[in-house]
Amino acid sequence: MNAETQVAPATAARRSRHWMSPLSRRRWANFGNHKRGYYSLWIFLTLFVVSLFAELIANDKPILMTYKGSLYAPVFKDYPETVFGGVLETEANFQDPAVRAMIAKGGGWAIWPIIPYSYRTIDYGIPTAAPAAPSARHWFGTDDQARDVLARLIYGFRLSVTFGLLLTLCSSIIGITAGAIQGYFGGWIDLIMQRGIEILQSLPMLYLLIIMSSFLQPGFFALLGVLMLVSWMTLVHVVRAEFLRARNLDYVRAARALGLGNRTIMFRHILPNAMVATITFLPFILSSSITILTALDFLGFGMPRGSPSIGELLNQAKNNLYAPWLGIAGFAVMATMLSLLIFIGEAARDAFDPRKST
Repeated sequence: MNAETQVAPATAARRSRHWMSPLSRRRWANFGNHKRGYYSLWIFLTLFVVSLFAELIANDKPILMTYKGSLYAPVFKDYPETVFGGVLETEANFQDPAVRAMIAKGGGWAIWPIIPYSYRTIDYGIPTAAPAAPSARHWFGTDDQARDVLARLIYGFRLSVTFGLLLTLCSSIIGITAGAIQGYFGGWIDLIMQRGIEILQSLPMLYLLIIMSSFLQPGFFALLGVLMLVSWMTLVHVVRAEFLRARNLDYVRAARALGLGNRTIMFRHILPNAMVATITFLPFILSSSITILTALDFLGFGMPRGSPSIGELLNQAKNNLYAPWLGIAGFAVMATMLSLLIFIGEAARDAFDPRKST
């Protein structure tokens, strides 16, 4: 029985990979052999998944609570103070001692998050002037507005990665499509598009982003759209080269001879081969997207004021050199995040390298 128990997990793992092609299994094995990249992937995914539940980890509202026998979930729904015996119709402030006293008087109890502060919560009860040093009350200290640094880092990590993933996805779709059109059709289409891309790449992108951001109302999707205008060119040259190489191969000529349309040949037959080189670039594009967002936030041209921004925290560190915990916390999060992505990119590059075999 013990031997069967020990063999079963390995057998199940082998069976779970049967749906993968031999080539995919070899690539996944190569990725797994790159220990640094393999563990970085799982660490990064774990951190991102945990950050998705930031409201349950760092919040100034209880997760669950009772009042006079009724169950409430303030994290998911706003309740006015009058629900708990108050006189104000505005949303209840559960950090207010008066509100807590009313809940206790009603025989209530509450389950609080590990960190009882949200990214926007201002702690008016800190014993020293803001920014306050790390303590049992605020593990990573507070910023210059008395907001908990750890809470802002958790929310800021989620914001940065989500923004980077969306920017990488949207810009990759545009870049892959443009590169495919250039490489497949060639001729004047390729020449005109290539000259246009060269002109765009010769422009000072950071200054253009700052100018465009100053004209627009700050916001997540506004900034995403502005950055997407200049970030789609990263993959164009890689995809274009793959399509230029593959468009005259025998299987493409055979597809044309069978009467298949250009769209089918491009995206069903050539694109899967071009994606091999493209996928290895994605972690590096993601890290670049996060870096651009952080740089714009640092300069004050990124997300709206009050957003949980790592770049804004680093700017506070610059302005408050006597509070080193601000710079250390922001630098540690950015360094960890970008290092994990670079390690994942290196592992993906080795996994898709045809010269490497298990």
